[in-house]
Amino acid sequence: MKKVLSVSLLLICFIISANTANAQQTDIYFLIKKNFSIFSKTYENVALDYVDQVDPEKLMRIGLDAMLETLDPYTVIYNESQNEQAEILSRGNYAGIGIEAGYRDDKVVIIAPTEGGPAERSGLRAGDEIIAIDGISTENLQPEEVQTLTVGEVGSKVTISIQRFGVSQTLDFELTRQRIEVKNVSHTTLIGDSKDIGYIKLSQFGLRSADEVRSSLIELRNETTLKGLVLDLRDNPGGILQEAVSIIDKFVEPGLMVVENRGRIAEYNQTFSTKEPIFFNKPVVVLVNGGSASASEVVSGALQDLDRAVIVGEQSFGKGLVQIVKPLPYNTSLKVTIARYYIPSGRSIQSIDYTHEGRNSGVVKRETSSTVYKTKNGRIVNEGRGIEPDVVVKIDEPSLIEISLLQKGAVFDFTTEYYAENADADFENIPEGIFEEFKIFLDEIEFSFANETEDYLDVIQNDLSEVEGAELQINELRKLIEVQKEQDLNRSKEFVEKMIWLELKARSGGQTVRTDASLSKDEQLKSAIDLINNPEQIESLLSGKN
Repeated sequence: MKKVLSVSLLLICFIISANTANAQQTDIYFLIKKNFSIFSKTYENVALDYVDQVDPEKLMRIGLDAMLETLDPYTVIYNESQNEQAEILSRGNYAGIGIEAGYRDDKVVIIAPTEGGPAERSGLRAGDEIIAIDGISTENLQPEEVQTLTVGEVGSKVTISIQRFGVSQTLDFELTRQRIEVKNVSHTTLIGDSKDIGYIKLSQFGLRSADEVRSSLIELRNETTLKGLVLDLRDNPGGILQEAVSIIDKFVEPGLMVVENRGRIAEYNQTFSTKEPIFFNKPVVVLVNGGSASASEVVSGALQDLDRAVIVGEQSFGKGLVQIVKPLPYNTSLKVTIARYYIPSGRSIQSIDYTHEGRNSGVVKRETSSTVYKTKNGRIVNEGRGIEPDVVVKIDEPSLIEISLLQKGAVFDFTTEYYAENADADFENIPEGIFEEFKIFLDEIEFSFANETEDYLDVIQNDLSEVEGAELQINELRKLIEVQKEQDLNRSKEFVEKMIWLELKARSGGQTVRTDASLSKDEQLKSAIDLINNPEQIESLLSGKN
């Protein structure tokens, strides 16, 4: 009798639960139908009856964009042309300037310039805020729309206006579009004094990324007995999640959960675990920076959580949202966020602040961050900040004059002339006296740039234009500013010599030789090499004792 009663109670609870779920589902469909009726009638009345003529298509797009803006930066509508551009970009072969655009603090920024592309060669860098493209303001534009504006015919020119942190003025870069063929593994080599440490630069997570990483490891192991590996994910904007999982698979044992997609709809929830035996069991250091996003953060975060690798560099971008693309009528589509990434410790890698707060937010309840999480060995790691390195190595920000030298192509033009006259040199080291020759070249081309003091002085001069004697004093100040700019240039000697040398290496040996040369001047990579040469320090870091 008691058993029958228990079964009956369970059945009643199940029916109540099912009815509640059905009621909630019915409620949401009723609300959708109700509000769609209100919206459509409002749209119709405004389009037909408003005092001034309106563009019905533009009016609707503004409404849709405003609605999606209350969610997150990556839920967007693609119109027909954007659909075509997305298809071009997905093939990894297009004519553009080689940048990946994304959001940071409600601003469209460069997540990562493509290695060797026009943007990187001109001095654009991860974190630069894109203000305008060919004079078209990026305000209220989605990253995808900004990306679309940069794509065009091979050889055509585009002007990118950017705002850089720490620089008050807007910087304009004129770039020439070229065919961009984005590789997954862009560089593989042996590093360290004994050339026994492997280095793999993974530029994106495209198709066959994991196979390329595996092939690179085999290539390196065939050359020497590896002491360790540096996996460089700096300025890697991400890509295919399954490729990220397969790369993690190479370094940890099978059966470990490495990333989980969790959202509101059960069918989108997925758990990805390792399957293969360990392929590489020596020490691993992963390099990340502010341009490392999405799948890069899955790989670095999972290896950090599993205490398999030491993460070196700067804090990553913080993109931990999962999107799918759903087709819409008239060759449009909706890219919609359906889940978040969670890595082995249980933390999300998404930077927390991405929705609009207050009454204009369309999000009813947003998941909040827990305070702290722990790695496999009990090390404390934080959520909502991207991936924070175990060893922080910051790179100095270029000065205004250094930016200007790259922006105006002075280094590039000087190198062209210098190489033409010294093509037989091997450029094994930085040529002696080249900085002084460069300064003479700057005088010849009458290179000039305005620093912040000069900008302020211009404002003061306008305000004091009618004050007696002011112009004479301002001119004296301008002479002092010229002396200051000369000192600024001398302080940038190391930077200038390095950039010229790298350009000369590229001219004499190609991009691969240039990349190898740049690695020898890479402070973050030097820290990684030092770690691998001191396995006790790696063990101490990963054990949580340090």
